[in-house]
Amino acid sequence: MSRPDGVLEWHQATAYAERMTDDDARPNPFSDPLAWRPVKAPSPLEFEVIAAEAFRRLPAHFRERCEGVVIRIDEYATDEVLDQMGIQSELDLLGLFQGVGLPFQSESAPSQMPNMVWLYRVPILLYWAEHEETLGAIITHVLVHEIGHHFGLSDDDMYGIERLAE
Repeated sequence: MSRPDGVLEWHQATAYAERMTDDDARPNPFSDPLAWRPVKAPSPLEFEVIAAEAFRRLPAHFRERCEGVVIRIDEYATDEVLDQMGIQSELDLLGLFQGVGLPFQSESAPSQMPNMVWLYRVPILLYWAEHEETLGAIITHVLVHEIGHHFGLSDDDMYGIERLAE
């Protein structure tokens, strides 16, 4: 259902895009550039719903090992995080893991803050706009990558795994 201002809700926009066809019997709605006018990037709440669904679709044994991990959506990484990581632009960081990875946790260590995975909405949306992947695939990739750090994997470990999977 359209909102009173005529803007399509996210689920309508994605359903609209899925109806795109090359079949001459059905018109391709994207042949008209003005067809994009009502389509908006997902709001923070809609983005969170997409991320929650991406997490729900991960294998059960993977999700079980994430018990206690907090997943947060933010527009951008904080200046403090960017400074600590030596990153110049707030658009260059799509996600972040903060905490102590499972292999490094100790029963004898004092209690700590929960492990957290951050997904940064605006940089992810920009990446989506510039690449051929679906938004859901990008969010899933970033989510899995950051959860990989929870499992104790380094960036190099994960890139190696990805190369083996190609």
